[in-house]
Amino acid sequence: MKKFYFFLIIIVLFPINTFAKIAYIDLNLILNKSDVGKFVNAHIEKIKNENYSKYKEEENKLIEKEKLLISQKNILNEDEFNKKIVILTEEVKKYRSDKKESIDRIKKIKVDYTKEILKSLNPIIAKFVDSNSISIVIPKKNIIVGKKNLDITDQIIKLLNDNIKKISF
Repeated sequence: MKKFYFFLIIIVLFPINTFAKIAYIDLNLILNKSDVGKFVNAHIEKIKNENYSKYKEEENKLIEKEKLLISQKNILNEDEFNKKIVILTEEVKKYRSDKKESIDRIKKIKVDYTKEILKSLNPIIAKFVDSNSISIVIPKKNIIVGKKNLDITDQIIKLLNDNIKKISF
């Protein structure tokens, strides 16, 4: 019985704090809604639009060449026609290859800039976590259900906007 009272007194006098303060954050929202995220997205969109117009123009030229070649099918002899088809096929292959390289280059640029933003974001989140005594920050994509008051995304966006406006390209 003495042991029971002893443990009861210890539990009452020294409460065990087993609750960790948890928060979650939506990184996609930060990357899309913060000033630096908007700046990067606008830059990438500009590159995409330039490439789209360039490749659309090239595609139209290739379509015109194909139409011209089809219209000349009865006029040209078979050897000349086949040579022109081979040349056109090579041009189409080069066009597709160049377009794929361009798309891959844009994806790489987006990944690199996202890494730069996240590198700048980590110290901001760490400082916020320390100042608010938060034990764990979980990405929102891993949360099924959570209270809205545990979401710290808007506060982090404000801090990020205060610290960083643009990334140099």
